[in-house]
Amino acid sequence: MGLEGALIMAKSLQRLRALIYKEMLQVLRDRRTLMLFFILPLVELFLFAYAVSLTITHLPTAVVDQSLDNRSRDFINALVNSGDFDVTMTVQNQQQVMDAIDAGQVKAGVIIPPNFAEDVARGNGQVLILLDGSDSFSVESGYNAASSIAQTFSLALTAEKIQNSNLSMAASAASGVLPITTTTRVLYNPDIRDMIFILPGLIALIMQIIVVTHSAMAVVREREAGTLEQLLATPARPMERIIAKLIPGMLVAIIDMAVVMAIGVFWFQVPFEGNILVLAALSILFIISSMGLGLLISAIAKTQRQAQQLSGLIQMLAMLLTGFIYPRTTMPVWTQAVGNLIPLTYFVRIIRGVMTKGVSLSFLWTDTVTLIVYACVALIFAALVTKNRLD
Repeated sequence: MGLEGALIMAKSLQRLRALIYKEMLQVLRDRRTLMLFFILPLVELFLFAYAVSLTITHLPTAVVDQSLDNRSRDFINALVNSGDFDVTMTVQNQQQVMDAIDAGQVKAGVIIPPNFAEDVARGNGQVLILLDGSDSFSVESGYNAASSIAQTFSLALTAEKIQNSNLSMAASAASGVLPITTTTRVLYNPDIRDMIFILPGLIALIMQIIVVTHSAMAVVREREAGTLEQLLATPARPMERIIAKLIPGMLVAIIDMAVVMAIGVFWFQVPFEGNILVLAALSILFIISSMGLGLLISAIAKTQRQAQQLSGLIQMLAMLLTGFIYPRTTMPVWTQAVGNLIPLTYFVRIIRGVMTKGVSLSFLWTDTVTLIVYACVALIFAALVTKNRLD
């Protein structure tokens, strides 16, 4: 029994080597697909990195200054000098501001009422700021910036008032100081650079798009080209065919990810705080999981069009439900459950944890185990649904 098992294993390895050699030749001969495999991630990396920003600055702003005094001009200058608002229009009333927002000419409007200087002197100055509610990032950035600028402007006026007043007034103003002083510190990203938040998840998203799409076309392309019939005539088993398709694509994906990672660290200056070997090992696991998902799509789809449609659906869900952009904690349970079916959900946490926080494997073991289980289940299921016939 031992000799017979060894012979069976030897024949299986021989078939597997032949299949891997055949798949590697197919990958190397398809120069256009191979070039696309390397060029597309770089194009997407630069486009996303330079175009996507979660903090919006230089918001086009319309101003209604009904006071036209020094205080109103100082406040407008404070908005402009912050870099968060650009005054592109000066209009006469609130309705004109709303019309400009509706037309898409501006994203924000500032309305300063008459007698602003007198109101400020009495301590009840009011400014109305309108924000375009159709753009969530503009609303959040504009709201936070306006609140911060208004607070800073008010503190400056208070300090000026104290400085120009007598001691009794200064003591009275000082008595209004809050008894608690808070200090805010941002961990891992003290300069609040969007790139540090975006790029690790962006690398993971780009790799999943490339790997899943390429893997999803693997079996379908052979079926439509007519070479699958020859492959099915061989004694190769479904799992052997799956592994043979997995290894060449995985090698190319590993090189691809190393290039993208290097560009992110050295070109975009995103600090790498963790262990490169830990991330490399977990990246291989993520690539295998993504290829397993792609091969599953390839085994289910009948045509390349169907494979492309299923891959596109997966990528859309990946962008929305995996935590790449939107936090998963605020999502309903059912959307979180859908996101749990996508390997990117787990690798986003892994790559951000290793790159940005420098955490070790002990903090990532749940996501790691999940990816291992995911990879095994996806590959086994892909082998089960891969039939030894063309229909």
